[in-house]
Amino acid sequence: MIKTVDPTQVSQPELHSILLTAVAPRPICFASTIDKDGNVNLSPFSFFNVFSSNPPIMIFSPSRSGRDNSLKHTHENVLEVPEVVINIVNHNMAEQMSLSSTAYAKGVNEFQKAGFTEVPSEKVRPPRVAESPVSFECTVQEVIELAQTPGAGNLIIAKVELIHVDDAYFTDGILDTEKLDLVGRMGGNWYIRAIKDSLFEIPKPLRTHGIGVDALPKGIRESEVLTGNNLGRLGNVESLPSALEIDIASVAEHAKHLSKKEIHVLAKRILEEGDTDKAMALLLFGEHK
Repeated sequence: MIKTVDPTQVSQPELHSILLTAVAPRPICFASTIDKDGNVNLSPFSFFNVFSSNPPIMIFSPSRSGRDNSLKHTHENVLEVPEVVINIVNHNMAEQMSLSSTAYAKGVNEFQKAGFTEVPSEKVRPPRVAESPVSFECTVQEVIELAQTPGAGNLIIAKVELIHVDDAYFTDGILDTEKLDLVGRMGGNWYIRAIKDSLFEIPKPLRTHGIGVDALPKGIRESEVLTGNNLGRLGNVESLPSALEIDIASVAEHAKHLSKKEIHVLAKRILEEGDTDKAMALLLFGEHK
């Protein structure tokens, strides 16, 4: 049974919970800003992403308080000084990052409260977080206030002016996903850690087109064993192999005594081990067995 929710018919806290639990994991913008008097603020926001590489643009959204409709200090600061440093959060700093989200009074320096180290920026006035693996010095291009109601977002469009990356997170000159050990925001009090066991790769053709699931034989498409992910991987091949392209002897050795369902079970295992061609050949053999 599907529960259908009309956003206009539920409370703001309930809608907030549904949105933030379902739309996850979300990257974290750890934003350092200053006000017109030079007071530093450091706060995390999970309404955040990169939206362009040329020009390099990031957008994050400090929402109005759902309790009293007040604006975040970050929002107020960028209206006074339109600059921000977006610091990326990894697992080593997650607890300190969470502590900095405390609703301290205006003027309190969260760098000090959370135990982070300020590093002077080169092109903007707010400092960056020394402990962050990657920091982006940005100028604020525009602030779009979506509404004046509790929970309303305020889009801060930031152009990246300078990037700082800790050398420890490179491998052969490439920023290394595994080394970064990033964290993402989930619903409630939950976070997710992007470590090896939770990472997976999906090969994506850049200059060619996958044949699509609809091009697979019906017996494969309607398999009781293969999952949607399995079918998606098979549909990503550029073409179905012809009979001449299939190593019949090799495939038959594995499959000649197996039922069609057993062939699908074996093909699923081979597919999930990364050998798409062999799995496809096995499945096509099963279709004609």
